Amino acid sequence: MIHKGGCHCGAVRFEVEAPAEIQASECNCSICSKSGYLHLIVPRPAFKLLSGQENLQTYRFNTGVAKHLFCKTCGIKSFYVPRSHPEGISVNVRCLDNSTIRSVHIEPFDGAHWEESIQKLKASHES
Repeated sequence: MIHKGGCHCGAVRFEVEAPAEIQASECNCSICSKSGYLHLIVPRPAFKLLSGQENLQTYRFNTGVAKHLFCKTCGIKSFYVPRSHPEGISVNVRCLDNSTIRSVHIEPFDGAHWEESIQKLKASHES
């Protein structure tokens, strides 16, 4: 299934290939909990930026591995390159257009204790 989505102002638009029944992760780390981010992690070939490359601003913190991409007009992070899967993309499920989503199942992820929790997250995306 191809889902489309984007930021609040519409400057950044993308599409992602994923099931209609989405398995998402809700992380409790500082940035995800403050922004309400719901992760749908996909391989890079499953993601396509349609518009807004010039509107993206990058933010890095802590280890600097994650590449947080925000729309510089509205401030929404609709996708980014995650520390857990630097070869993939994490799409914010809350930024997907609802028309193609059948259901969303949310699993908690203890990102506040990232080092202790990462193997469980990686294992769930390998199956």
